[in-house]
Amino acid sequence: MPILPVFLALALQSELPPPQRIEVLFLGDRGHHEPAARAQQVLPELRTRGIDLFYDESLEALTPQNLAKYDALLVYANHDRGEARHVKAIVDYVERGGALVALHCASYCFIESPEWIALVGAQFQSHGAEVFRETFVAPAHALLAPLQPIASWDETYVHHRHASDREILAVREHSGGAEPYTWLRRQGQGRVFYTAWGHDQRTWSKPEFVDLLERGVRWSIGDEALARPRPVAPFTFSPARVPNYEPGGPADALGKMQDPLAPRDSLARAVVPPELELKLFANEPFLSKPLCMAFDERGRMFVGESTDYPNELGAKRDVIRVLEDRDGDGECDSFTLFAGNLSIPTSLCSSNGGVIALCPPDVLFLKDTDGDGRADERRTLFSGFGTGDTHATGSNLRYAPDGWIWGTVGYSGFRGKVGGEEHAFNDALFRFRADGSELEVMGSTSNNTWGLGFSEDGAVFGSTANGNPSVHLAIPHRYYEAVEGANPGVLPTIADSLRIHPITRGVRQVDWHGLFTAAAGHALYTARAFPREYWNRVAFVTEPTGHVVARFFLEPSGAGFVAREGWNLLASDDEWTAPIAAEVGPDGAVWVLDWYNYIVQHNPTPPGFENGPGNAYVTPLRDKTHGRVWRVQPKGFRAPVRRDLAQASPEELVATLRADNMLWRLHAQRRLVERGKLDVVDALVALLARPQR
Repeated sequence: MPILPVFLALALQSELPPPQRIEVLFLGDRGHHEPAARAQQVLPELRTRGIDLFYDESLEALTPQNLAKYDALLVYANHDRGEARHVKAIVDYVERGGALVALHCASYCFIESPEWIALVGAQFQSHGAEVFRETFVAPAHALLAPLQPIASWDETYVHHRHASDREILAVREHSGGAEPYTWLRRQGQGRVFYTAWGHDQRTWSKPEFVDLLERGVRWSIGDEALARPRPVAPFTFSPARVPNYEPGGPADALGKMQDPLAPRDSLARAVVPPELELKLFANEPFLSKPLCMAFDERGRMFVGESTDYPNELGAKRDVIRVLEDRDGDGECDSFTLFAGNLSIPTSLCSSNGGVIALCPPDVLFLKDTDGDGRADERRTLFSGFGTGDTHATGSNLRYAPDGWIWGTVGYSGFRGKVGGEEHAFNDALFRFRADGSELEVMGSTSNNTWGLGFSEDGAVFGSTANGNPSVHLAIPHRYYEAVEGANPGVLPTIADSLRIHPITRGVRQVDWHGLFTAAAGHALYTARAFPREYWNRVAFVTEPTGHVVARFFLEPSGAGFVAREGWNLLASDDEWTAPIAAEVGPDGAVWVLDWYNYIVQHNPTPPGFENGPGNAYVTPLRDKTHGRVWRVQPKGFRAPVRRDLAQASPEELVATLRADNMLWRLHAQRRLVERGKLDVVDALVALLARPQR
């Protein structure tokens, strides 16, 4: 029976809005100043001060529509050339009340644009380099009053083409006089802050520079923002024996851990792009430790939960629940136990009116045949997934456009018989028929493989652990096997960057520090509720150690693809937040499983700790009670009319093949294939003849 306790509304604590924050578009580039690294350097600290940075390197971000999403535009780049429309968009933005924060090399952007030079207040002319200390010339100004002068090695900028309407705050004194170094301007209804400080990490690491940057952002937005208190309450901590994996660090260097937050408090710690918003769908105590999710043909959410993971495989305490929002308010109000007596369900997939569940070593078929919401049919399709390491076994089951069930596996591998044929493989993408009668290895990967996704065109992508957040499978193994001596090798990364972009320094990684070490998921945005730039182009890769859901923009490159980093869809400075899956849901929103666990690391076992049966180090700090499901959706989002294909007619299924969400198209395709009848052929042919929307 569904769980509908009277205190459900109190437990789903999403009704309180997060505190007001400042959202800044940070325009960088790939030049020698390394803007992305500088943004990452100050992002966690500014986050604690109520300022969120959203990084971009494309001049195409400079449109009136995009700039309007942000409280301020920060420019730290060497875009020396640009189109007049880019400058006009910035000037119009400022004159209509927007804020411009121009740092260092921004005074040499758009070098042939008098409008830009006038807006900034001067243009860079030349520089030397030395250690120097600035001099405040307006120490009583509200922006400077609480600050201390900066002393640092930096480039000694000299400017020309000075504006006459600047308010100079600080200068660099030298033998020839005093060079204006930090100043303010007003233009139209907006404000401009500029400082010449900031060539490299030496200045950006100075607390005085970060203080100046914060105050500059706030002043440029307005006096109210300058006086606005920092909105987020501090964390609390408890004593704990937490291993320190940092290179050269002692094993027990961390003697405390952050306390967990209530859902509404964790929500206040999360950041999504300004055109989107984060909503809570479900949380403990009604679900705990979610490992996987899937949506069926009725739009219901199936979640596999595991307290057996990582070291108690076989304890059979795990379950699959069905989560539903029956009253349409966006929050889960029905939790139905679909199947119990399971152990470490790593993946789920709809099939033939039921669910295929990967519970290593077995692939199970579970089905409710009597309509009570619980699976009363349970049978094993095949077995063979390794269990020697519980985070290296099979996962990511998906019904694919080719009509097969696809999945992934890490180094625990597969050793078993399927359809009378023996198979032995590890670190791979594979597929099998829904009845368990045939299995095929499709591609080899470099490590534990936790991500799989399909584009609307049928292209196959994945992600692996240890520095490989995006791969593309172009040619399946069978074509290499048909050529004597041919070796497909492992799938190389297509990512143009392996960096993660956390908004906290509270990141604990066993290796690949600052990079993707536990990349999971690779779902593409294959619906139409998000802005157009996401459509069939953006892939979502989670990194639980960094508390982020990253975006990769997939672009054709020759016969393959390149995955260009797009910073984050979701990031949190709550160190318990651990996104492990991000999928497009039936409503077109992106649904995120938050494992919500302070201890994410599995292995290697650190000094002073013991290894457990699941090859994970043993610690009582592994949480067994928390778990959340979040939805990332456009602001002002209105969920579409609910679909239910369980009893759909053949005509309705054919019509659904034109749905704007691939989730529904695949369900309709699967249901038509499962019918096994040819009475829809004419309708399918007619469908192909109709132009696409």
